[in-house]
Amino acid sequence: MNVESRVVCLSVPAEPEYIDLVRLTLYGISSKLGFSYEEIEDMKVAVAEACNNAVVHAYEPGSPGTMEVRFEQLEDGLRITVKDEGPSFDYEAKAESAESLHDKTLNEINVGGLGIYLMQALMDDVEVRTGIGTEVTLTKRVIRSEEMV
Repeated sequence: MNVESRVVCLSVPAEPEYIDLVRLTLYGISSKLGFSYEEIEDMKVAVAEACNNAVVHAYEPGSPGTMEVRFEQLEDGLRITVKDEGPSFDYEAKAESAESLHDKTLNEINVGGLGIYLMQALMDDVEVRTGIGTEVTLTKRVIRSEEMV
């Protein structure tokens, strides 16, 4: 099977109501690739967070914008890329200045800024590229049981 040709791309308005379309597409693709229910749910949360960041931060309120979402089958899993064309930010500086969440209560944690931590906790690999827009790449590998081999 030629895995390189296994790519699905969506271009959707950067609006909250389109995040469900991205999640449904992810569900369809990941279930066919053999991911478990728990893995799929983790990916849906991570992808929704990446999309939500594009919806909330990429474009000025009232300004139309789009999100490009790419689902790419890998030999051992799935790579999902969420890209917007909005004004970018300095991810490295933001990540460097982020405080550790260890030893903090829920009351001490700010509501914003947890998205990257959440994505990192749920996915095997998270990459953020900034420049012209922001591109978040999320990778999840399929965990195959011995029965499936």
